[in-house]
Amino acid sequence: MCTQLYIALAVCWLTAGAYGTCTYKLRTEFTGATQAEFDLSGETGDWAIDMVFDAKVMLKIMSGGTVKSASADELKFTIGGEQLKPGETHTVSYEARYDGNPGANLIGATFKGKAIDIGPVSTVWPVTIVPDGEPGHYNYGAVIHASLLFYEAQRSGKLPTDKRIHWRGDSMLDDGKDVGKDLTGGYFDAGDLVKFGFPMAASMTLLAWGVVDYADAYQKAGELDNALKAIKWGTDYFIKCHTSDTEFYGQVGNGEEDHAVWGRPEEWPKSKVRPAYKVTTAHGGTDLLGETSAALAAASMAFNATDPNYSVTLLTHAKSLYTFADKHRSTYTAEITDAQNFYKSWSGFGDELAWAATWLLRATNDSQYRSEIDKHFNEFSVQLTGRPTQFGWDDKTAGVQVLAAEVTGDQKYKTLAKNFCDWVVYTAPKTPKGMVYIDQWGTLRHASNVAFVCLQAAKVGINPEVYKRFAKSQIGYALGDTGRSFVVGVGVNPPTRPHHRSSSCPNEPVICDYSAMSNPGPNPQILTGALVGGPDKNDGYADKRDDFVHNEVAMDYNAGFQGALAALLHLNP
Repeated sequence: MCTQLYIALAVCWLTAGAYGTCTYKLRTEFTGATQAEFDLSGETGDWAIDMVFDAKVMLKIMSGGTVKSASADELKFTIGGEQLKPGETHTVSYEARYDGNPGANLIGATFKGKAIDIGPVSTVWPVTIVPDGEPGHYNYGAVIHASLLFYEAQRSGKLPTDKRIHWRGDSMLDDGKDVGKDLTGGYFDAGDLVKFGFPMAASMTLLAWGVVDYADAYQKAGELDNALKAIKWGTDYFIKCHTSDTEFYGQVGNGEEDHAVWGRPEEWPKSKVRPAYKVTTAHGGTDLLGETSAALAAASMAFNATDPNYSVTLLTHAKSLYTFADKHRSTYTAEITDAQNFYKSWSGFGDELAWAATWLLRATNDSQYRSEIDKHFNEFSVQLTGRPTQFGWDDKTAGVQVLAAEVTGDQKYKTLAKNFCDWVVYTAPKTPKGMVYIDQWGTLRHASNVAFVCLQAAKVGINPEVYKRFAKSQIGYALGDTGRSFVVGVGVNPPTRPHHRSSSCPNEPVICDYSAMSNPGPNPQILTGALVGGPDKNDGYADKRDDFVHNEVAMDYNAGFQGALAALLHLNP
């Protein structure tokens, strides 16, 4: 079975330990051909460029090198030349003729494992990557690349100059204006445009967990920098929302008002200021505050090596939010009532208190947080020592059990973690084709989340081979083991009509409104990397935009999924 994955790939490298740079310049495009060049500089060493195109080309080196090899399908080429002198700049120019394929493109560039800029039009193009020849063999690094592009497509606020999603622009620059605060930034939740803080924080916790434990996998994929940027886009926003030790803004945008509008976030009317909602000592918001504390503590570990000052800032906010959460106890929807119909915490707040304390223990190694963990397990013992039925934005119990097993080494937590993962593997319902079926809404989100948390259990020595096989099967299901992919822009027959506002909009200046939602055709913009909700309990699935149960995408859908990808890449180098 062959599997298509979409990835931008081209590698420029200098041998003999050389250190240098490689830049790309597109010179001319005309019917049937492209002319471009690479500029190389560095110490003495041989040089080579591995190039990949998205359609068959006839490659001619115009100056500065020769073609060393070409694949049989004429998609992949290696070009090279003589050694560079120290400090020398060398240019190699080429012409790629399409021979009737006007859509052929060079689809990216990396230097020593890091992407170089080849322009926004070449961010992601389809390329066939053939796996080992049987289901379950995928380029996990390519899918991590795609998943991070999805997170970029969800960004709100003033976008950076290095943005990679050409159809997204600045949006919601007045967020917080109604309360005199700058609450710009952060992420849109799903196919809508509300910034729901609770699931956003849960997503950042899982993204950070994956980076902390599997930084080597992100480096291998050439995506560590992009992963840290994805986390920072969320944590910078949380810092803005934490306006005092006892005040935190947990939502921007009204759910009902937002869902009445279908269009581009960039075109949200300036006259329609979005409301900002906060939690204070009046009611508290323990679940929201505890989850955000966990996210910031986990992120502080992710940034410890590359930005220690920022790491300290994150940890300071994490500690303050934890104190606020524990001292003023309440579910956050008591104060942010608009969230009740969207992200109510049905599991209560005991799991978030224990979750935050466990992350703070891991981030600080301060024994006071070990005492806090024990306190919460005693107080909320019915929940925290029971066997949960899922792991996600609401119920963190399984994550607490697994993480506590790791950071404390206590056998009682390992036993709890094993109870959950054994239930998932052996007892939880499965579809006929093997997906674990946790809940009808976002089925693959749930399958990916339990795959990730059980990979974390395997990491600490709990039933490792069984849990690894299980996780690989669930991620394989999402990527195409059953004959189709459930990740937009990735693999064989991927979804093309996700329930998602901005990607459903045609290019400007065409008006985008609810007619875009009812358009029977594919989304005009490819929401690369987004994991859709997934199939039903009988493996049934229809690629229909109006079926938001099975076709919506969301921040939290990709979080555990991406963590599992990183874990599998770490395990399968």
